[in-house]
Order: sequence, then structure tokens, then C-alpha cells
Amino acid sequence: MNAITAVESVHTLISQARELYADQPQTHSQLEVCAARLDEPLRVALAGSLKAGKSTLLNSLVGQDIAPTDATECTRVVTWYRNGTTPQVTATADDGDTFNVPVTRRDGRLTFDLGERTADCVDRIDVDWPSSALARTTIIDTPGTSSLSTEVSARTWNMLVPEGGAPGADAVVYLLRALNASDMQFLGRIADHVGGESGPLGVVGVLSRADEVGAGRMDALTSAKDVAARFAEELERTGLCQSVVPVAGLLALAARTMRQSEFAALTALAEVPADDLSLALLSADRFAKADSPLPVDAAMRAQLADRFGLFGIRLAITSIKLGATDSPTLAAELLERSGLEELLQVIDVQFGQRADQLKAHTALVTLVRILESNPLAGSDSVVEAAQGLLADVHGFHELRLLGRLRSVRTDLSSEDLAQLQRLIGGSGIRVNDRLGSEADGCVDDQRAKAVSAARHWRELSTHPLFDRFTARACLVAARSAEGILAEIVAE
Repeated sequence: MNAITAVESVHTLISQARELYADQPQTHSQLEVCAARLDEPLRVALAGSLKAGKSTLLNSLVGQDIAPTDATECTRVVTWYRNGTTPQVTATADDGDTFNVPVTRRDGRLTFDLGERTADCVDRIDVDWPSSALARTTIIDTPGTSSLSTEVSARTWNMLVPEGGAPGADAVVYLLRALNASDMQFLGRIADHVGGESGPLGVVGVLSRADEVGAGRMDALTSAKDVAARFAEELERTGLCQSVVPVAGLLALAARTMRQSEFAALTALAEVPADDLSLALLSADRFAKADSPLPVDAAMRAQLADRFGLFGIRLAITSIKLGATDSPTLAAELLERSGLEELLQVIDVQFGQRADQLKAHTALVTLVRILESNPLAGSDSVVEAAQGLLADVHGFHELRLLGRLRSVRTDLSSEDLAQLQRLIGGSGIRVNDRLGSEADGCVDDQRAKAVSAARHWRELSTHPLFDRFTARACLVAARSAEGILAEIVAE
């Protein structure tokens, strides 16, 4: 069953439930909300420990400074970022009262002002902002999971997996700075809640503030890739996360919002003798001090240190010396080095291309919880049908298998394993991505490849020496190939 059919099937089940509960306004309203979510953008939550860099990463993903990155009261509240026609920020208090939140910029950074209210009495903040990125995805910025305040940490958990309610997000980007016990526990709770033994359908890890892993050295991101690989290996063994990508969020944000005046300043600094520049870059305070002989005024140097960090400044100057002659070229180079583009690719493959499947999964889980909490005559059949879809929708099997392939050994050869991962959507869910063919390839060639793949994986699924997990993985691949064939024939 493809994603569109899955969404249609879920809509049908919710409609049946709404008819059953027509005389129960509260439950009927919950079902209406459940149905509406299927037509909304995918919800992706940013979660992680305190000071992991969630707000900076959010700004990087959107390409605008719309999330406060300083220690305001608002960073202790779950904040929803949606696409809107005009910028607007509203807050909802614990008592349900809503009020507008003034937005100001201080030193180029956005700040939300709750006024006399504190985060303790605010339930959530909603930010409407014109953004092409937010048109496709609603991003939810959450408080740190290791906050000193138990209540603040609980807000993140209650949003992601509320007791008996609808999951607040369809997928999670979890930021790590170190793989500690609290991170493992939190990821484990998400896995247990969302997929039980099958694991989560959508969790991607980010080694955040990756430039700090190597203490800001020029090879910092190389060191960060090694650390991310170790994190991924550990998480793969537990099946808690689908991948871990190192990202220097500050560098990515600076690259996506670079100003011409900053490029001019960096170009001037590139003319400074290497020894003098290295001495100035020993610390941020030394770099920005007023009496420095550097050919850039102190205010601009402070701005560069704040926006790029010392690592970003070093990298930018090196790129200019190697031939980045204009602001767009430099920005592109820094963006590539930041790791953000790799993360965006992973998010697209794991989340974006499977948005309908992820939303359908959330809706089915929510529907089952609503009906089981409020049973009526006839509701059992709807619950049974919903649970049947959760067990039968092939896209869910693919997502679960992709996660488990990273933590469970198979009897497949390395070549077959790579082909299986590609076939079930590990590199994208388009026909050419799955078959490893050219985007404009001949339909007859694609059909022949799909038929060959279906036969190959059906045969392997009956291999007498394969263990049960490998045999089941081969069956999933065979069904994927058969689904591709059906899609080609339908066209």
C-alpha cells in the first residue's frame, strides 16, 4: 500500500469513528483534529539536552533568524514554527488564555518578550513566519531534556508522547553533544512509545556544535565525523536512531544568512599575515578587543566572532585564500563544510519523502488511543482495522527495517545488503532511487529491473540457510520491488 492510499484509508477510518461518536462532542472533536493533521505539513520536533543548539539548528534549517538563541524565558517553552503570511508570535497560557508576544531584535538576534509572564505559566508559543521551508514542515523547538527543572524537561516529553493523547510530532531530530545515559534513556522511551519492539519510525540524530568537537581546529569537522560514526554505531546496536549526522549549526546559520559587510571584513582579514592572525584568533575576547591592530573595526570583529565562531572565521579566511572571491561562493563552501546539507538530505530521505506515511502512522496511533480510551459499541471494529493498517502498510515495514538493518546482522552479502537498503528506500523512495537507475531512464528498463528484483528477493527469502530476520528482510524487499512494478504499470 503506497503513502497516498494509506492516508486515504486512515481518513476513511476516522470518518467511520466520527459517525460512531457523533453524540460525544469531546471525542468527536479529538477525531476532527486527528483527521486535520493528515492534511497539515509534517511535524518535526527538535529535541536534545540543554544547550545542545536546537534553536541555532532551527534557524539554520529555515535559513532565517526566527528562533531566539539566548537564554530567554521562551527557550523554556515548547515553540511551534509554522508558515504564515505575516510574522506573528502568540503564546498560550496554562489557563488557555492567548496573548500576542512582542518580537524584538537585539544585536541582530531575535528575542521574544513574554512581558510580566514567565515560562512557568505559559503552555506553548506559536510562531507564524513566511518561509518556504516551513510550508513543507512544521518545526517544533523543545526545551532541553536535561534541564535542571523537571517541569521544563517534562514539557518536551509531554509534547512528543503525551499520556493517552496524540503524539505532538511525526518525526524527531535528536541533538547530541555526548552519548550519555539521559540521551539513551530518552531515545529509548521514544522507541518504546512509538514502535515498541519495532523501534521508532522517524528519529535522526545530530552531533550538534560539531566544530567544538575538535576544539575549533581546522580539522574539527573531520574529528566530528569520527565521533558521529561512533555514536551511530552505538545507537545502531540499540536500534534507537536511524543515523547520526555531525552539524556545525552556528557555521551553517552564518553561511545561510551571510552579509556582504561580513564577507568584506573576512576578505580584509585574509590579507593579515598568518602568524598575526593565528595569535589574534587564540580566543574570542582577544580577537574582538578594541586595541587590536587587525584591519577590521572592533564592532565587526565582535559580530564575526558571535555569528561565525572562531572555527568559522578560520575556515572562511582559508576558503577566501583558496579562491572564494564573492559572498555566494564563500557561503556555499561554508554551508557544505557545516554538515547541514548532509542533514537536509537525510531529513528528505527519512522524513520528507515519507511525510504521508509518517503522518498516517501518527494518525493511526492517535485513533487507536482515542477509541480505546472511549469505547463504544462498534468502535472495536475500527480499532481492529486501524491496528491492521499499522501492521500491514508496507511503508511502515520499510522504515522499521531500515532502522533494524543498522543494528541486526544479516546473512546477506555486502552487495545484496546495499541493494536491499536502496530498494526499500534507504536512498530515496522514487523509482529511480530504489532501482539505482537514471532519473530519465527508459520505462521498459525500469520494468525489467523491477521484475528481476522481485524474483531475486523472493528466491532469497526461501534460502534454507538464512535466519528468520534475513528471510523477512528479503520478503520486504520483494514486496517493495512488486510495489515499484505496480507503480510503473499504473503509469
